[in-house]
Amino acid sequence: SSTRSARSNLRSDLRVYWPLLPLCAGVFLAAADQTVIVTVLPDMLFDLRVPVSDLDRASWTVTGYLIGYVAAMPLMGRIADRYGYHPAFVGAMFLFALGSVLVALAASLPDSFGAEELRLKWVVGARVLQAVGGGAALPVALAAAAALRELPRQAIAFGVVGASAEAGGVVGPLWGGVVGQAASWEWVFWLNVPIVGVLVTVPAIGLLRRFSRGQSPAPAGGVSGRPRAPRIDYPGAALVAAALALVTWGLSTVGKPDVQTGLLFVLAALAGAALIWRQRRAADPILPRPMLASPRFGWANLCHALIGSALIIGMVTVPLMANTVLETSALEGGLRLLRMTLAIAAGALLGGILTARVGPRPPALIGLAAISAGMFLMSGWDLEIVDPPMTVHLAIAGLGFGLLIAPVFRAGMAEIEGNMRATASSWLTVARMIGMTIGLAAMTAWGATRFDTLVAGIPALSLDPTVQAETDRLVTEAGLTVFQGFFRAGAMIALAAIVPAWLMTRQPRPATGQRPVTEGPGQR
Repeated sequence: SSTRSARSNLRSDLRVYWPLLPLCAGVFLAAADQTVIVTVLPDMLFDLRVPVSDLDRASWTVTGYLIGYVAAMPLMGRIADRYGYHPAFVGAMFLFALGSVLVALAASLPDSFGAEELRLKWVVGARVLQAVGGGAALPVALAAAAALRELPRQAIAFGVVGASAEAGGVVGPLWGGVVGQAASWEWVFWLNVPIVGVLVTVPAIGLLRRFSRGQSPAPAGGVSGRPRAPRIDYPGAALVAAALALVTWGLSTVGKPDVQTGLLFVLAALAGAALIWRQRRAADPILPRPMLASPRFGWANLCHALIGSALIIGMVTVPLMANTVLETSALEGGLRLLRMTLAIAAGALLGGILTARVGPRPPALIGLAAISAGMFLMSGWDLEIVDPPMTVHLAIAGLGFGLLIAPVFRAGMAEIEGNMRATASSWLTVARMIGMTIGLAAMTAWGATRFDTLVAGIPALSLDPTVQAETDRLVTEAGLTVFQGFFRAGAMIALAAIVPAWLMTRQPRPATGQRPVTEGPGQR
C-alpha cells in the first residue's frame, strides 16, 4: 500500500513539474551563454583580428550581454504577463537563437565591411540580442513556478529553476572549452540553434500551454473571475531599459572613473526622473502600482540585491586570489570557484525542498548564516590554505547562496497577482544583477585604493636580491590583506541581509473583519 502511494505521489509530481522542463532548459542555456564566452574569447578575438591590446573594448562582449540581460528583462516580463508564458518563451528563444547565429557569422564578414572595428561591434550587438532573449527565460520560468497553486510544489519549482540557472553558469566555461577544442568557437553558438529548435517545438505541442491557458491572464478587458491582462507601457519600458543600461554601464567604469562615468550617472538619473513622471501618469505603468505597494516584494528585492553583492565578491575573489598571491594556474582558480558554484546549484534544490516543508524564513536565515560563516572562514585564508578546509569553506558559502533562491522568490511573489508574476520575477532577478554590479564596482574602487595605501611605503624595485625578496613578500602580504578584506565585506553584507530577509518572510496582518490565515508547515 505504501509503495502504491509513493508511486502515485511520484506520478502526480511528474505531472506538475514536467511542463517546466523546457523552461528550465532555456534558463540553463541562457545562463551557460553568459559564462561560455570566458573560454572562447581568446580564439574569437584572434579570428576577429582584434589585438590583445584592445581587451578593454573586447570586454564589451561580456558587458554588452550583461546590459542587454538587465535592461530588457522588465519589458520581457511584462510581455509574458500580457501575452502568456508560452508565446513569450518561444519569442525569447527565437531572439536568443538569432543572436547566436549573428555571433557565429561575425568572423565571416568580408573585409569590405570595415574589418576589426565593425566585426567587434557586430559581436557586441549580437550578444545584446542574445541577452534580450536569454534574459526573458528566467522570469518566465519563475512566473510559471509561481503559478503552481500548491505552495510546497511551488517552492520546489523555484528551487529547480534556480538550480538550472546556477548549473548553466557552471557548465558554460566547460562547454565552451570542449566545443572550441573539438571544432571552433563558432560552433558554441551554432549549436544553440538546434537546441532552441527542440525547446520551442516541444512546448508548441502542449508542454507549456497549461500555463498559457490556466495560469496567465485573461484577454484585455478580462473575464469573470480572472484579472485583466495588463497593457504594456512601451515609453515606460524604454525609460526603464535606459536607466538600467546607463546604471550598469556606469558601474562597470567605476574602477577607472572619468568624465564618461559621471555623464552616465547623470543620464541615468535623468532617465529615472522621467520614469517617475511617466509612472505617475500612465494608466497601466511598466512598474505595476500594486506590485510596488507590496512590502514583502520590496524587502525581497533589497535582500536579493545584497545577496548579489556578496555573491560577486566570492565569485571574483576566489579565482583572482588563486591566480595572484597564491600563484596557482588559471585552471586551478576556476576549479576552486567550481566548488562553490556546484554547491550553489545543490543548495538551490535543497532550499526549494526546505521552503516547501518549513516555509521561506528558516532556509533564508540559515542560508545567510552559512554565507556569512563561509566567507568569514575564507577571510582567514593565508598562503598555505589547502584542502579539505578550503573546499569545506567554499561549500558552506555556496550552499548558503543556493538555499536563498527559493525563499526570496517565494516570499517576494507571495502577494503578487497572476497578471504580474513575470514582471515581479524579472525585477527580483534584476535586483540581484544590480547588486552584483554594485558589489563589483565597490570591490574595484575600494580594492585599488586599499592596495595602493598598503604598498605606499614599499620600494618598487631594488637591485639587491635580499631587498627585492622582502619587497615581493610585502606586496604579496598587501594583496592577501585586500582579498581577506573582500571576504569579510561579503560576510558583513550577508549579515546585513538578515533584516530584509526577516521582513520579507513576515506574514501580513489580516484585514479588519477577516480571520487570521493559518498555515501548516508546508504552507508558510
